Amino acid sequence: MAVHDFSLQVEEGKITSLIGPNGAGKTTVFNLLTGFLAPSEGEVRFRGRLLTGFNPYRIAQMRIARTFQIIRIFPKLTVLGNVILGCQNTKGESIWGALLRTKGVKEEEERSREKAVKLLELVGLSQYQDQYAVNLGYGQQKLVEIARALATEAELLLLDEPMAGLSTDMTIVMMDLIRNLQKRGKTILFIEHNMKVVMDISDWIFVLSYGEEIARGTPAEVQKNDRVIEAYLGRH
Repeated sequence: MAVHDFSLQVEEGKITSLIGPNGAGKTTVFNLLTGFLAPSEGEVRFRGRLLTGFNPYRIAQMRIARTFQIIRIFPKLTVLGNVILGCQNTKGESIWGALLRTKGVKEEEERSREKAVKLLELVGLSQYQDQYAVNLGYGQQKLVEIARALATEAELLLLDEPMAGLSTDMTIVMMDLIRNLQKRGKTILFIEHNMKVVMDISDWIFVLSYGEEIARGTPAEVQKNDRVIEAYLGRH
């Protein structure tokens, strides 16, 4: 089984990491939490409300947003356009709103644009807002994904390997951003293989191996756990 008998609780306002060797079931957990997979048993709750069986768009409406291990941007849209798409429940998304272009629709579009501009400032991409997203570097595209997730006004952010493939300088930028988001009141759950990053910024860590939890605790506790060492390095 990809994930078996796993229980995860994320504390509000904290940075929680989910780690484990390749194939441990980490992305499957994210897919279960965000409606991309339905659990065969068990349940998912957010602030006490049952989310099991919800489609991804409904979970996003509940203020939970995610990024992906493989970047999912709209390459032929501008950077600003990608972020604006994260703004939810806009009148212009309806057929009549799109056709009639009322004053209310136009005002709402301008508010969405202003929000997206501010989010690009937050992630450090203001100067690229009018460029096509496909022309940005790999790390910058990851920042676009995070800005788009923030545009949903998410309270809980799920980041799937945000540091993967980044240069040392861009890794520092990403770490600083995650810390900044925590200071702004966001709760963050992230998957990561860079153990230095995990140990530096995590408040709490869950460790998976072959779909089952083998440890949980603070960074100091997890580093000393024999089962974690064995899972990553082997018995000898």
